[in-house]
Amino acid sequence: MTAFNPAAWLPGGHLQTLYSPFFRRPPRLERTRQRLILADGDFIDLDWYGPDRAGGPWVILLHGLTGSSDSLYVLGQQKALAAAGWRSVAVNWRGCSGEPNHLPRGYHSGASDDLGEIIDQLRDMAGSHRPLAAIGYSLGANVLLKYLGERGATSPLVAAAAVSVPFRLDQSADRLGEGFSRIYQARFMREMVAYVANKQAAFARTRREQEHARLVALGSLEGMSTFWEFDERVTAPLHGYADAQDYYRRCSSRYFLGAIVTPTLIVQSSDDPFVYPRSLPPIEELPDSMTFELHSRGGHVGFVEGPPWRPRFYLERRLPQWLAEQLPPWRDDQRSGE
Repeated sequence: MTAFNPAAWLPGGHLQTLYSPFFRRPPRLERTRQRLILADGDFIDLDWYGPDRAGGPWVILLHGLTGSSDSLYVLGQQKALAAAGWRSVAVNWRGCSGEPNHLPRGYHSGASDDLGEIIDQLRDMAGSHRPLAAIGYSLGANVLLKYLGERGATSPLVAAAAVSVPFRLDQSADRLGEGFSRIYQARFMREMVAYVANKQAAFARTRREQEHARLVALGSLEGMSTFWEFDERVTAPLHGYADAQDYYRRCSSRYFLGAIVTPTLIVQSSDDPFVYPRSLPPIEELPDSMTFELHSRGGHVGFVEGPPWRPRFYLERRLPQWLAEQLPPWRDDQRSGE
């Protein structure tokens, strides 16, 4: 493993977290979009990038809350994976690709049912000769770990990586209500409320009366300022949970870690402004299949290193390196035969 050397000019978790969203130039990638139709008739859009070698691996990328396939950490990772010779596919959760999805339900931190459908469809497309791996960030990391724990040995993924995991959703909801982290919470709340309001307006415009009525029944979207309020009034009733506490209890990935058998890397930072240190699982909770990489610095999906005139992003070299170590031995034979 190549060590992570956090940028000295970005002290503290907040600066590591904020640098990329505010100052990084988006990598320009010519991607191909594909729409998957789900069993309930809704859709999820995928964005593909990288060389499609015969038998080469496909890496599935899962963005975080209010993100998309255009999130900078996703674009950067797709570019890095392509440089390693791999094809990647960036998932847009329901309603995150620039077009409202067709059903009242959306995406959330426990949407492992959607991830299962995506992976199963990609497995059918890939066939038995092509390995599948996945990388999840923040919300996407929580969903990925929950999925792996639920599926156990039946998961078709050969490897997985999870970055900046909110292991306990209830505790992350509390953490984001403290100190400077309330700035992140306020932005998330604006975007999550807009996500629901835009969908409600789209349903009214297209006369999807039943779907529109389901969102209207949630009541006013005004006055919500915390995750607890949003998840109590929106997430829980839309997705079959009794209340916010029930949603957090049933969907927090920490409760699923022990059942994971897929080789899995977790990259986490002690100064993550979204996650309490006490939320991190102790070593005795981790299965033998898991590698837990905890850094003292790095923020939330930050992990910036290098000088200010040439910043580098640790995840974009570490994750391809680790995934390469997990791939079947025949990958080298396949590469040499090209």
